[in-house]
Amino acid sequence: MDIFETIRIRRSVRDYKSDPIPEEKLRKVLDVMRQAPSAGNRQPWKFIIVKDAKIRQEMVVTCGAQPFLSQAPLVVVACGIEKVAWHGVGGNRSASAVDIDVSIALTYLTLAAAAEGLGTCWVAAFNEACFKRLLKVPEEAKIVSLTPLGYPASPDLFHPLKENARKSFDEVFCNNVYS
Repeated sequence: MDIFETIRIRRSVRDYKSDPIPEEKLRKVLDVMRQAPSAGNRQPWKFIIVKDAKIRQEMVVTCGAQPFLSQAPLVVVACGIEKVAWHGVGGNRSASAVDIDVSIALTYLTLAAAAEGLGTCWVAAFNEACFKRLLKVPEEAKIVSLTPLGYPASPDLFHPLKENARKSFDEVFCNNVYS
């Protein structure tokens, strides 16, 4: 499947089979995060692969009762390390370079996963302090986001959205100036 088709079919999955992911496929999709670009090639990230069912169940409670976190065979927790990140992002930006870099890497994962028939779902609603304790994340690391990773319970999830499900081209793009 080419990248354009992968982007068209990728969906947030909130219902998973518990089937394990073969190790070769898992390494293939995880490795794309390592290959992702980052500002100054600093690679200010660390990814925790949570396979332990008890920990994933505790994550459900900490994430405001999102049960799909315990359905999938694993959860990828994306951490950023601010002191490693490039600090050349200036001006009036509200997002730090570490947030941007980690988000790029996680986006690479979501696309690679879809290309391999695996589902993901960005999760940003969680109590970071509780997660840090649960996963033994050091103070200098920031949990940016996380995603379950696994086979969707329904194969019908992978299909292009209807055209009217997205804003029109003219609503999204403008020429030369904001309009």
